[in-house]
Amino acid sequence: MESRVAVISIIVEDGDAVTELNSLLHDYSQYIIGRMGIPYRERKISIICLAIDAPNDRINALTGALGRIKGLRAKATYSAF
Repeated sequence: MESRVAVISIIVEDGDAVTELNSLLHDYSQYIIGRMGIPYRERKISIICLAIDAPNDRINALTGALGRIKGLRAKATYSAF
């Protein structure tokens, strides 16, 4: 199956969501190229950016699963090729 490069942006608004988030990212670790996390203490949120290379259905599955975790928001942006 053909893979695509995408960036998933995650905003963590509730620190209680981090354990479930990390477990999910571990499940998809074979697709993760890199991860950058920025704690924004003044706003009490964390901003995470994931670069991934995966089949389209895996990107959609990960983004959907992230969106179902209470206390965080996630959006994916895909490369053109």
